[in-house]
Amino acid sequence: MAVPLRRTVVAALCAGLAATLLTTAPAARAGQSSHAWTVSEAPHAPRARISLDDTTGTLSLAVTRAGRTVVEPSPVGIVTEQADLSQGLRFLHREDRTVDEHYRAKSGKRLDRRVRMNETRLSFATAAGARLDLVVRAAADGIAYRYVLPAGHGDVLGETSAFALPPDAGAWLSTYRVDNEGPFTPYTAATAPTGAYSDQALFATPGGYTLLAESDLTGAYSGARLAHTQGTGTYRIQLADDRVHGDGPLATPWRAMITGDLATVTRSTFTDDLAAASKVADTSWIRPGTVLWTWLAGGRTAGQSLDAQKAYVDYAAAHHWPYEAVDSGWYFKKDEWDVTDPDWETDSWMPQLVDYARAKGVGIIVWIHQRDLDTPEERDRWLPALERWGVKGVKIDFMNSEAQSMFQWYDTILAETAAHHLMVDFHGATLPKGIQRTWPQVMTMEAVGGEEKRTNTAAHLTTLPFTRNVIGSMDFTPGGFQRVGLRPNSDAAEVGLTVAYESGLQMFAGTPESYDQRPLARDFMDQEPAAWDDTRLLAGSPGQEAVLARRSGDRWFLGGVYAGAARTAAVPLTLGAGRWLVQTVRDGADGLVQDRRVLRGGEELSVDVVANGGFAAIACHWRPGVTTCYR
Repeated sequence: MAVPLRRTVVAALCAGLAATLLTTAPAARAGQSSHAWTVSEAPHAPRARISLDDTTGTLSLAVTRAGRTVVEPSPVGIVTEQADLSQGLRFLHREDRTVDEHYRAKSGKRLDRRVRMNETRLSFATAAGARLDLVVRAAADGIAYRYVLPAGHGDVLGETSAFALPPDAGAWLSTYRVDNEGPFTPYTAATAPTGAYSDQALFATPGGYTLLAESDLTGAYSGARLAHTQGTGTYRIQLADDRVHGDGPLATPWRAMITGDLATVTRSTFTDDLAAASKVADTSWIRPGTVLWTWLAGGRTAGQSLDAQKAYVDYAAAHHWPYEAVDSGWYFKKDEWDVTDPDWETDSWMPQLVDYARAKGVGIIVWIHQRDLDTPEERDRWLPALERWGVKGVKIDFMNSEAQSMFQWYDTILAETAAHHLMVDFHGATLPKGIQRTWPQVMTMEAVGGEEKRTNTAAHLTTLPFTRNVIGSMDFTPGGFQRVGLRPNSDAAEVGLTVAYESGLQMFAGTPESYDQRPLARDFMDQEPAAWDDTRLLAGSPGQEAVLARRSGDRWFLGGVYAGAARTAAVPLTLGAGRWLVQTVRDGADGLVQDRRVLRGGEELSVDVVANGGFAAIACHWRPGVTTCYR
């Protein structure tokens, strides 16, 4: 098992990259009947090997890292109405290029992104002349491939794509749900029960950790899940639709393998890097931030009370939290919960709340059901009204589908929310498959068993930084201190989640009363940004512990979460050279306590952690006279 721990394109086709990075090995010796190609970004980076069996005309793809197996030779192919492009293929030609891009994100693990990948396009044809291009990209942190088909292919009937993992590889899997909110459970690749799993699957292989993912998915295609049969290490791609409609040219989503040591996988932005460039020209109105979220704080009653919402705005303003989120109920009939008031435009108190909040420097986010935005007529009514009122963003809920028709809806709502300057939080949603690069107004997405769940375990909480949160912002909604007995972790661990989990709109789930009862937690959260300049994994093992450091300017914020027995945790302070003042919030015998100490970069931060506990900390450069990192 592995040890824990970038669109300007150089478009000229390369005459051939270095032989160590891109090679072709045609059949040359007597008795050979195959072609093989390798693609890698650098000698020690993950390496893809694509093979064509000239006898059967079938393709396979394997991945290694440092000479060790990551993914065993795995089937590659796609079947359409017009042709079976999984067999009977013959090689035509190859093209190579370097992808070198720089882009700025609005949220995520870091704002400044640089993409360097080597790309190989291998062209094949069947005996009848049907064409298939297999495009493979290799980066320092992953391997990905997609299929490109010309016009006239007809509907797609399925893929033969699969990932063959070493059978004894450690596996952390989430049983498939349309809302992607299932818990992660540890298995080995072969012992996982027969069934369907979310495609955000993590494996510990001889060549390092590998997280399977998908990127650049639009309404031209269908969402994927993994199908597995117990006893094998093979996980097949299964599409949400039996038939994906379309007959024009098609580039399928990327099938991605984020690969490296655990720190590399955790820090990776590979799925964003693979996605299409931003479609939003002016992003100045997109501003991440912390949010006072009122659903777990006040529920239905608060959702239908202007006075209650004003009180929440007051609290957010007092603590310099830039947003307040009004959840379900605000446009429903008071006497018929979950029924939309047909006169909501004139009956709603929302314009009053927005004006009240604006005067206090707080922006308003509003919840809305997807069914109220699923027709052009509804969107033409809702979105201009929200923009006119001055609402800053929408939390859209209950898509609960990964079918092609729903992704066509996503394509529409993404373009329209951008046009109306509305940030977006998707709930009951698909995973963020590169969506935040293409549509940077998407600040976060749920697709996680979050704070609302009453069945979460501490092990699940320590797995999320290595699975779901790797591939995009995650609206877990931490900070629900009032849910004692309904959450599995300690108060200090709950503070730690606000850093360990990244979200462009970090929704705090607690009540004002619960914050005021825990002033050390509240004061720490008052310091937190929601956009980060860098992210590092300081310590981690899925299901056991996760300690992440995120930098904003010249300060590092640390969040640690643990599962299991109490311990004294030793965390390498790998933040840089020099001396650091570290202010730590941890659990004490009578509640939260704060420690201050000065350490040199590279030394260990020692923290006493209670059972299923954790900690939060801020680190800043120390010099004589510096006594706090708080500002």
